[in-house]
Amino acid sequence: MKMQISVIQVGNSKGIRLGKTLLDKYQITDKVELILEHDHIVLKPLVQPRKNWEEAFAEMHKNGDDKLLIDSVFEEENWD
Repeated sequence: MKMQISVIQVGNSKGIRLGKTLLDKYQITDKVELILEHDHIVLKPLVQPRKNWEEAFAEMHKNGDDKLLIDSVFEEENWD
């Protein structure tokens, strides 16, 4: 897909404005990764797959949902 967008003044800098459709389609929320590649600028959504895991684990512990599903496989091993 190709499209033309205008470069706009943002304070002392310049910027581009991305429409809601593009932001939604590519799941861009707060930040993007900017990649300089040959003669191109590539924007990629910044994905944080483990975001909020700490809070989720704390909630699991509080609810008692953090028990092992499989017993330790090393329980009966003799390491001597």
